[in-house]
Amino acid sequence: MTTDAGASEPGLRRSALAEPLDTPPVRWVAFLTLASIGLWAGFFGPIQVLLAQQAEAIDEESKKQILAVVLGLGAATSVVCNPVFGAFSDRTRLRLGRRLPWVIGGAAGGALSLLLLSVADSVVVMAIGWCGVQATLNAMLAAVTATVPDQVPVGRRGTVGGVLAIAQTLGVIGGTGIAAATGSIAAGYTVTAVVLIVLTIPWCLDARDVPLAPDERPAPFEWGSFLRGFWISPRTHPDFAWAWTTRFLVNLCNALGLLYLLYYMQDVLGFAEDDADERVFLLTAIYGITVMATAVAFGAWSDRIGKRKVFVIWSGIVAGSATLMLAIVQSWPAAVAAAVLMGVGYGIYVSVDFALITQVLPGAEDRAKDLGVINIANALPQVFAPGIAALILILVESLGGVTETDGDGFSVGYCVLYLSAFTVAVLGSIFVTRIRSVP
Repeated sequence: MTTDAGASEPGLRRSALAEPLDTPPVRWVAFLTLASIGLWAGFFGPIQVLLAQQAEAIDEESKKQILAVVLGLGAATSVVCNPVFGAFSDRTRLRLGRRLPWVIGGAAGGALSLLLLSVADSVVVMAIGWCGVQATLNAMLAAVTATVPDQVPVGRRGTVGGVLAIAQTLGVIGGTGIAAATGSIAAGYTVTAVVLIVLTIPWCLDARDVPLAPDERPAPFEWGSFLRGFWISPRTHPDFAWAWTTRFLVNLCNALGLLYLLYYMQDVLGFAEDDADERVFLLTAIYGITVMATAVAFGAWSDRIGKRKVFVIWSGIVAGSATLMLAIVQSWPAAVAAAVLMGVGYGIYVSVDFALITQVLPGAEDRAKDLGVINIANALPQVFAPGIAALILILVESLGGVTETDGDGFSVGYCVLYLSAFTVAVLGSIFVTRIRSVP
């Protein structure tokens, strides 16, 4: 991905708000990829393994409730912080640019919060640490995400979206691998913090971030207009609203499918604790390989033919089918097949849907804020999913259904949970058809 050197230098770009015409150089995409790997490792090492282990270490009998509370509080923090920090990023007037200061601050704050989690020995400290991770890494995520519509032309966003999907996948695998390999909860958090900082530094040294010109700077700050800006009218911007809804539903499917995966390995398939950790890592690796095998190829295909919706519709259905398999065929081979299905579907989804979303943003001056509103659709399911999953399992058990089988039977509770996940994924795919402005 090269372009004329003079035209692509940030100092020669006339406006931070102009629609980009030149594809950024390969090194910039590579550095952004590294930063994204560190970012997603910071999120998913804890989500996939460490927080579940920590909840069990604090109180084994209440581990599900503790995990649900901590993940729910963290997700609620994410819902607020991503669009708020995105809006502040849009308004930032520093000579460093609008995005770079928030990437630096977010990575530093995320590392410190992970270190706090490494010494957490109570539910309160654990919740404070995880909320700190969510707040600071979402500041970084808002800025990183906005750099793509800031600097990548529309016709290349499917390809770059595919590269960033691979980065997210490598972050998930790396974070989960660190958690599984380090041997202790404290070491897992500490190594994850170091990886986050090290991988973020190269992009910070070559961010190509363009500061706002004096005539582009926003009006003086006023809380009323600032808060009103987070409401994007579905009547005025219907495609944005439908894009938000579809992303919320597909991510709710993913959250319902993934948040209790460790317990599914232990309580349904009957694996011992250490073996369950390794199985979760193996499933994550299989998922990651299939994401990487599909994301860039289908993102580039979408760029080439100029179509987005058909890819998003079918990818959501394929990813949802993974939870259908977990519901009906409760076995280790079925879990492996589900990981492949989820990886294929989600790899296509995250690359093409990201490109679609950047094409329905209301305006260039609020890209980070509007993408932050979209990211609520990523985070809000994590608020609801732990409670929904716990409620389903508790309700099924109260009605006489089996939830824990230790590999000796069929779990009705997890069947209902994963059927629910499949249903919302199908709804998300159906609603993509309501988007009109993007083919």
